[in-house]
Amino acid sequence: MDLREEIARLKEERDAVILAHNYQIGDLQDLADFVGDSLYLSRQARDSPRKTIVFAGVRFMAETAKILSPQKTVLLPDLEAGCSLADAITADQLRTWKAEHPGAVVVSYVNTSAEVKAETDYCCTSSNAVDIVRRIPADKEVLFLPDMFLGDYVRRMTGRKNMHLWTGDCFVHTRMRPETVRRMRALHPQAELIAHPECGCTTEVLDNVDRVLSTDGMIRFASETREPEVLVATEVGILHRIRKLNSTTAFTPLSAEAVCPFMKKNTLEKVRDSLRDMKFEIRLDAGVMDRARLSLQRMIA
Repeated sequence: MDLREEIARLKEERDAVILAHNYQIGDLQDLADFVGDSLYLSRQARDSPRKTIVFAGVRFMAETAKILSPQKTVLLPDLEAGCSLADAITADQLRTWKAEHPGAVVVSYVNTSAEVKAETDYCCTSSNAVDIVRRIPADKEVLFLPDMFLGDYVRRMTGRKNMHLWTGDCFVHTRMRPETVRRMRALHPQAELIAHPECGCTTEVLDNVDRVLSTDGMIRFASETREPEVLVATEVGILHRIRKLNSTTAFTPLSAEAVCPFMKKNTLEKVRDSLRDMKFEIRLDAGVMDRARLSLQRMIA
């Protein structure tokens, strides 16, 4: 039996839906029932009538799906699919930071562990972080974590002075530095440049970036643009999807080395094994899930 046919059979037997993040390998994106950013996929997990969720992404994404769908079985095909950004802060570190700023409002990027979300007032995504911070009363201190580049971008966009940033970053996005932008601009002088706000280049050479977009925003832009060439500053996995959406525009990665090894842990074989053996199931403390769910629900609201 063909591997894809075996996965399709197991999917029906397990009453499962397969979700794949935009940064997954092309084969997994093509196989999945839904492809998108982490929040979109968690919503699909919550709304799906299927009782089993196979999340081809990284651990914090599968945890978010479990928090929003506690009654469902959530499987992560590879337990080593972690996230350097989510690992940048622990719940203990956040509690210490909160104690240093009593009364501050905590805004956590969705790229965080369930335990950190449980210590958070509002979660956010790269697409709504600016809006969420703008809605917080101006006299309130804000603790933004864990991505300092996204945080600095939000601080610039909101003009907020009482916003403190945790020093964390995504090691893939920080490789895209100002010199990378200058070099690629010189090689592709007519190309439009779109960049994810996690990039180490967006806050330092913001004037050289045409659009700062979340992954979901990049997907929408790619489907609508008529530009002959676009430079894309984010993890290269997204190119598979946007090139399928728009074959007339040349989409070029700002850095061909922008590859997340954690996102690439998942394979078709591991998805098959996950469905066959019901591994690896995400299990979280009920109290942690209840507290973390509140910060996610506030974000969605």
